[in-house]
Amino acid sequence: MPAIIQQQQDLLLNLYIQPKASRDKIIGLHGDELKIAITAPPIDGKANLHLVKYLAKAFKVPKANIEVLKGLQGRHKHVKVVSPTIIPSEISALMT
Repeated sequence: MPAIIQQQQDLLLNLYIQPKASRDKIIGLHGDELKIAITAPPIDGKANLHLVKYLAKAFKVPKANIEVLKGLQGRHKHVKVVSPTIIPSEISALMT
């Protein structure tokens, strides 16, 4: 399964998350997944909340438009971005 799938107006992202990083950043491809580093620790759902906030800011959408479909307890996640306003350059480069 590809790291980024476009479905009409939405994007499905297969992510590999690196928690407790020094900064929030879209790293690039990690096998068949998109690697994203986040500063939050993987404790009590803090990493998931931080990831949603970071992706909402990156795609310029409300946090409600970011849905973690699978992987709430692990590093491998399937995330849906509903109607992104913009697509970050790191992701658009991988879509072509």
